[in-house]
Amino acid sequence: MEEREDDRISALPDCLLLEILSRLPSIKRTIRTGTLSKRWKHLWTSVPTLCFNDYTRTLSDFISSVDKTLTQCHQLKLKKFLVCTTYDTQYVSQVNSWIRYAISCKVEDFSLTLWNTKFEAEFLLEQIFFISSSFTDLTLRGCIFNPIGAINWKNLRNLCITWGNLHEDLIENILSGSPVLETLVLRYCYGYRRLDITSKSVKNLVFSGYMIPDDDDDDANYIIEINAPNILSLTIEDDVVLWRLLLLNMSSLVEANLDYANMGHNEIIPEEAEEEMLKGLLLKLRHVKELKIGDLCSEVLSRLEAKGFIFPSNMKFPDVIPPLCSYSNSNEIERCSCLAMVLKLMCLID
Repeated sequence: MEEREDDRISALPDCLLLEILSRLPSIKRTIRTGTLSKRWKHLWTSVPTLCFNDYTRTLSDFISSVDKTLTQCHQLKLKKFLVCTTYDTQYVSQVNSWIRYAISCKVEDFSLTLWNTKFEAEFLLEQIFFISSSFTDLTLRGCIFNPIGAINWKNLRNLCITWGNLHEDLIENILSGSPVLETLVLRYCYGYRRLDITSKSVKNLVFSGYMIPDDDDDDANYIIEINAPNILSLTIEDDVVLWRLLLLNMSSLVEANLDYANMGHNEIIPEEAEEEMLKGLLLKLRHVKELKIGDLCSEVLSRLEAKGFIFPSNMKFPDVIPPLCSYSNSNEIERCSCLAMVLKLMCLID
């Protein structure tokens, strides 16, 4: 008789089984593995990755599900903790308790996405969050930053903030408290006029979307300056609703990617302002080794070309996206083999 697939997987050591479980797309699927056999019944409670992103439930059911799941978990260390859900301020205590749990497990990769219909931050982060040194990767959407005192993210390497109200002193606090930070991603953040990134550790900057605050009546004079003498890679993308974006000292830059549009919900940027902004960026970036231009810039590029603008020689469109799975080395082969086991396991529990 042919050996059952679940028996073959169950024969693997716990450390490998936990690695496979940690790659399932959600904790809901991970919990389902408990029905396979006695061996699997409680294995999921020690998985080092917890991902809560079930969109099929009401918000109240989702909150209750996360609470119940965490009471059954007994990890001493978490590699990743992810929550992605809509948010209502009545659940602030529950979200705070989830964060405290993740921090108590010395989580490394922490991701919190809290959606609302206004597309703005509503959840105030507790002070303990700003002195949690176990973080290596942070993704925060819909969160309010109000640290009291110095931030201490001494092991943080990657930081992505969306919808954050970030004044310039706060940005400085973040950078000084993250001495090994390598990649900074700001998505539709606001509250600052100048990004002064002088940290020698930060090598990658993504400026993804910018909307002028509603209470600012002087749109035409709203200028953002970026000063980042040590970064190697710069990306400007999505809806950048600005009349002017100025690059100052970018002397170490090797690669730049421009794929943005001057479009917003109510704002109208004159064509001349769009052209002047893109022209200024292209001229400032003519020294970089590789300057990639995305489709969102194509309309303005066409207008500049029609007016006789001479494009820098380093300009080019992005290359073809590489395949998801490359077998060029043993690590990739091992990764793909593990993913194959994940797919088999998902078939067993669905």
